[in-house]
Amino acid sequence: MNLPTIIVNFKIYEQATGDSALSLAKIHEKVAKETGASIGVAVSAMDLAKVCENVDIPVFAQHIDPVKYGSGTGKILPEQVKDLGAYGTLLNHAEFQIGDDVLKASLERAREVGLYTVVCANTPEAGAKIAGFGPDLIAVEPPELIGGDVSVSKAEPKIVEDTVSLCGDDKVLVGAGVKNGEDVKIALALGAKGVLLASGVTKSDDPYAVLMDLVGGLS
Repeated sequence: MNLPTIIVNFKIYEQATGDSALSLAKIHEKVAKETGASIGVAVSAMDLAKVCENVDIPVFAQHIDPVKYGSGTGKILPEQVKDLGAYGTLLNHAEFQIGDDVLKASLERAREVGLYTVVCANTPEAGAKIAGFGPDLIAVEPPELIGGDVSVSKAEPKIVEDTVSLCGDDKVLVGAGVKNGEDVKIALALGAKGVLLASGVTKSDDPYAVLMDLVGGLS
């Protein structure tokens, strides 16, 4: 994946599921093509096939399970995610945290099938531990700032600096509270390689304008 990057997590907001997921993904694709920016989207498992088939930007599953073909009712099989055309997977989001053993196994399965991995961490120290498991990127997201109006880049810049110091200067995304291009610019100045955000785009009345503003912070 080209860095720096912007990854938008659609979660399961009404504005970002079903037919709306595809419409929103197409807006991301439009901005990526117009600006040349690296933009990815993380969508619900229910929308993964439809979105992967219809856009030409990196699409992430919001989760995979460390399972193989066989008995595993309700699990998300990494091979299926890859076969649907997904570029990668998000793991260990604050809303869907998993234990270290499950995370390690999930990362191993992702590598086996060729999925790019973005793993969330709530502290720099957690990020450092996760870095040892070998993810492609680590998104530092203090839970108290997720969905808020102030980004971690502004509220707690030392968290970003410490995560970069502990995890490496090519590994860190900034999550939690990212809203605009200024937040992106600050994140990059602190050593991050991009941002992971959700409601700032998905709940906006004008996602195109918000994305264009965010992309402005990459340069």
